[in-house]
Amino acid sequence: MMSNKKLFSDKWDERGIENIYPSKEDLRKFIKAGNKLDLFWGIDPTGTTLHIGHGTIMLKLRKLQAEGHKIRILIGDFTAQIGDPTDKKSARVKLTPVEVKENYKKYRAQIGKILDLSKVEFVFNNDWLKKMTFSEVIELASEFTVAQMIERDMFQERLKKGEPIYLHEFLYPLMQGYDSVVLDVNAEIGANDQTFNMLAGRTMMKKRDKEKFVIATKLLVDPTGKKMGKTEGNMVTLEDSPTQMYGKVMSWPDLLMPLAYEICTELSSDEVEKVLSGHPRDAKMRLAREVVANFSGEKDVEKAEKDFIDKFQNQTVPENIKEYKIEKGTLLKDFLIKNKILPSTSEFKRLVEGGGVSTFPKQIKIKEINFTIREKVVIRVGKKVFIKITLKK
Repeated sequence: MMSNKKLFSDKWDERGIENIYPSKEDLRKFIKAGNKLDLFWGIDPTGTTLHIGHGTIMLKLRKLQAEGHKIRILIGDFTAQIGDPTDKKSARVKLTPVEVKENYKKYRAQIGKILDLSKVEFVFNNDWLKKMTFSEVIELASEFTVAQMIERDMFQERLKKGEPIYLHEFLYPLMQGYDSVVLDVNAEIGANDQTFNMLAGRTMMKKRDKEKFVIATKLLVDPTGKKMGKTEGNMVTLEDSPTQMYGKVMSWPDLLMPLAYEICTELSSDEVEKVLSGHPRDAKMRLAREVVANFSGEKDVEKAEKDFIDKFQNQTVPENIKEYKIEKGTLLKDFLIKNKILPSTSEFKRLVEGGGVSTFPKQIKIKEINFTIREKVVIRVGKKVFIKITLKK
């Protein structure tokens, strides 16, 4: 049974929002007075794909875009080469200009799945940060104290462990803050873990007698408070196929659903409450449908759901699974590791011991670590991976 308390507010400045600075009330007064936001969202192109956490911010931007606010997306092509220490227990690996450029191209295409690119202005902080002289950097750095920088949680953790903090990592929030000054914006949006960096920009704007609203959005975290990530295999990326998106959402823990509905969908709170009051499986399937619709496209929903049902409920072999021809007598673990289906023997052992490797569709679990392939077979590895194995003649 659901409680009488609403799961979340449907107001745009409350739903999925962690904090607004200086306050939600100030932001409302600003907009009610007929002003438009000149808003930017900054992302460093440090990987080849954006993920659903980025997507939840873009859902906010799409709504603001529809209401006529100015949307700018800042591509941190300079800062990506420096490294953001946010939520990092060690220094981030620097990227080359070529890597950054290629990543940006992919980001732009993924952003276009959600936002109207004709109404988005892309800006690049390499255009101004690269031109700064050393004296200008020193002058900018004088606006902050070491004490202000060292108070960050991740720096405190490193200090306690005796791990190094590099000087350039102190400069990162300085650079991100200066982005706000150069763009002369009146608002910035970003995930809650970027609050320190965004507030650095607000501090710099206030020193120039200007206000900047900071809108910090909620993070998609599991019930333990851990961000959904690549390591756990449950992070939905915007490059995932509709089927992959659907399947990953179906693997999310039930306790994540209220938050996921709040920030990954645009269903009303009343509608979500009705959905969550039903069977958990049906609620999660509805969530998976909404995620695919929002981050891949409405046309992909039916096929993604059918593929999932065929694969996991009807227990049929999925179409177009990859086929491998191997020598009779090959150890399954050696084959999986060689073809990068699994990373290590220990991971194979973990899956086998947990009943996660089986022949398909009869679902006969493989219990031997040294299982040998002696005939053609379809193998299911984990929940999502299917491979067809035939023997070389």
